[in-house]
Amino acid sequence: RKAREEEKIVLMANNILVTTTDTLAGYRIVEYKDVVSANIVNGSNFFADWKASITDIFGGQSGTYQRKLHKIYEEALRRLKEEAADRGANAIVGLKVDFGEVSGKDVQMFMVLAVGTAVRIERE
Repeated sequence: RKAREEEKIVLMANNILVTTTDTLAGYRIVEYKDVVSANIVNGSNFFADWKASITDIFGGQSGTYQRKLHKIYEEALRRLKEEAADRGANAIVGLKVDFGEVSGKDVQMFMVLAVGTAVRIERE
């Protein structure tokens, strides 16, 4: 039974609208549910760090780090949508995303914090 409920939440999460603004054009907010957040911390690895250090020496963008950051950004949004769906919301307004890095003692980790307000909306 729990697996079915989780599957239902995942399906509902796929249909959640997300915006960085406080409103959605063409919709009205009918109910504010709760603040939702997702925190993702993901470690880098030696190979990725080595490739990035080469890029740093010669200049340019690190495709390895960009892909990793994009992956954890997408994971944060997925979790945020699932949390909103679990609360009965069909949209998230006021999305804010913050990226960070934790490093030290030969360890480098990326983190993403996503936060927004879960709401129920209806077409105007």
